[in-house]
This record gives sequence, structure tokens and C-alpha cells, in this order.
Amino acid sequence: MSTVVASEAPAGSARGFRFAMLLPGGLVTFFLILFALGLVLFLALRGNDGSLLGAGFTAGNFITVVSDPLYWTVTLRSLVIAGLVTLATVVTTYPVAYYLAFHAARRRSLLLFLVTLPFWTSYLLRVFAWKIVLAYNGVLNSALIESGIWSEPTLAFLNTPAAVVVTLAHAYAPFAILPIYVALDTIPKSLLEAASDLGARPFTAFRRVVLPNSMPGVLAAALVVFVPTVGDYVTPAMVGGPASAMIGTLIQSQFGKANDWPFGAALSVCVMLVILCVVLVARGADRKFGSRT
Repeated sequence: MSTVVASEAPAGSARGFRFAMLLPGGLVTFFLILFALGLVLFLALRGNDGSLLGAGFTAGNFITVVSDPLYWTVTLRSLVIAGLVTLATVVTTYPVAYYLAFHAARRRSLLLFLVTLPFWTSYLLRVFAWKIVLAYNGVLNSALIESGIWSEPTLAFLNTPAAVVVTLAHAYAPFAILPIYVALDTIPKSLLEAASDLGARPFTAFRRVVLPNSMPGVLAAALVVFVPTVGDYVTPAMVGGPASAMIGTLIQSQFGKANDWPFGAALSVCVMLVILCVVLVARGADRKFGSRT
């Protein structure tokens, strides 16, 4: 009898410990994620009467979003810009992650520290720095004039979609480097040695061994960059101009100047559904490429 009681006591204490450890995370998940999403969906189904929570229930907000071509155009523009940012970020950060994984050696810790260093500064500060670089009298125009390439400043850099792509690609580069680096670092070195023993040249070994086995990290990096980029509204407002307005800008204006929280919530729900479709596609691709690791 004493043996049974002694065995049940540790089991009960273990369950209590697990519950205590899971409770804070569960509360945060519920109140900051599930409750917030539920509140957004509730607002999306309300009519706008000037109050915070609206009045009555209606599907008119969603009908307006679907039927108005303006929101389709802005959403498509947001997806294209986010796709270009993701492509530019992954292409430019993959060599950095590759160097960290295979060639950094003793400098790896220092370089990883430098990669995470931008997290220490404000996101707005980095965006504003690019605005100074791309401005009419900014660093880039001044350098081109001093070098004799151009004779006068140009407006071709700032307030363009290209400025948004460059700024966002720089801002989210650390988020792409880390997952790609982790995927590359977990590739067994024996695979590369086996490829070399079988006569594979460096590029062939990279194409047949390294790249396929790093695809889960590449897909993770692409997803980490793409999802927040779609809804970004700060960068388009600061360096993009009216022609580069994204869906996040419209959502922010509904919650701000327009004071139409129900319609802003409906726009948010529609954007989340679009992002969910992208995530599902990425998950399917991850299952396909993940089997190679």
C-alpha cells in the first residue's frame, strides 16, 4: 500500500509541475492571440455607428471588401511587394548563412552576434536611415554626383516600390539568415565528404546535397519574411509614397483617420485568410522538401 502511494505522489507532483509550467503560456496564448483574433472577427461582423464595438451584425463589411476592386488591387500589390522582398531577402542572405555554416570557423560567434545586432535598434530608426540614404539630397544621390555619374539629384530612388523592397529586405534580413543557417549547420559533413569521394565538384555537391537539404530552412525564412511584410504599413508610408501603398496602410487608416473599426477588422480578417493560404502552400512545400533532411 505504501509503495502505491509513494508512486502516485511523484506522478501527481509531476502533473502539477507541468500544469504550472504550461499555465503562463496558455494564458498568454488565449488572451493575446485567441481572444484578440476573436475580437477582430467580432468587430468585422459589426456595423459602424461611430462607437468602438459597432452596432448590430452584418456581412456588409466583407461584401464591400470582396466587391470593391480597390482592395483587390492593393492586396495584389501587397502580395507582389512581399514576394519581391522575400525573394531578395532569401537570395542575399543565403550566401551569408552558407559562409556562417561552412567557413566562419572561429569567427562564427562574432558574426552571429553582428547578424543579431540590428535587433538592438528600433525598426523605425532603420527605416528612417534608408529614407536618408534614398532622399533627393540623400547619401546615394550625393555619392552619385560626387563620383560624376550624375550631374544633379534624382527622385527615382525615394517614394517608389523599389525603395520599399530594399528597405524591407534589409530590415528582415536577420530573420532570414538564422533559419537558413540552422538548416545548413545541421547538414552532416559526412554527406559532403561522400559527395567529394564520389567525384562531385563543389558546385555539384552544393546543387545535389547542400541546397536540397537546406530547403526547409529556406522555406522557413521565406515564411518568416513574407507574413509580416504583407501587412507592413510603416515602411510604405515613409519610403514608398502613395503609389506603394499596401493593404496594411488601408487597415491602419480605417482604425485611425476613418474611425471605422469594423471595416478595418474585416480587411484584417481577409488579409489573414490570404496569408493562411500562403502558409498552407508553404507547409505543403516544406513536407515535400523536408523529407530530404
